[in-house]
Amino acid sequence: MDNDDLRRGKPTNHKVFGEDIDVLAGDALLDFAFEHVAVSIVGVTPGRIVRAIGELAKSIGAEGLVTGQVMDINSEGLTDVGLDYLEFIHVHKTAALLEAAVVLEAILRVDVLDDILDVTKSSKELGKTAGKDLLADKVTYPKLIGIEKSKEFAEKLRSDSLELLQGFDSEKAAPLIALANYIAYRQN
Repeated sequence: MDNDDLRRGKPTNHKVFGEDIDVLAGDALLDFAFEHVAVSIVGVTPGRIVRAIGELAKSIGAEGLVTGQVMDINSEGLTDVGLDYLEFIHVHKTAALLEAAVVLEAILRVDVLDDILDVTKSSKELGKTAGKDLLADKVTYPKLIGIEKSKEFAEKLRSDSLELLQGFDSEKAAPLIALANYIAYRQN
């Protein structure tokens, strides 16, 4: 979008392949994000997948990245732009995508721990009726792979989330790390 000839020391796609192919490649990659969520996520209810697709669309579309990018492009050459305007751009571009990553993870994966807690905690500890999934004969992670494998899977998801945050400023990533740990280690 910034029309630069180089990115990370290499010629940008529009310079290598032309603007028409670059735009189509961007379209294809965007579509691939939705395809990946729709067909590659396993062990998650269809309702959660639909919610995740909606969140992804919101973060990329007019409420997120697109708005931030439009504001960024429109700011070129302006002289009376303040910090509020700049913050708006960043909140709707980079922050919207980072927020989506965390929200999508929570939507798609938090059910692993919910399934474990439903089987391992009492109603008093949960603050709701325990064992309802078992009584309803619902498909849950413990039912399909057992408690221990479910716990291992939940830990893998937590560790994968933390790995994705490596390389970011540790102070800025701290809330996301805390959220990942909270989701993984909560007791109710």
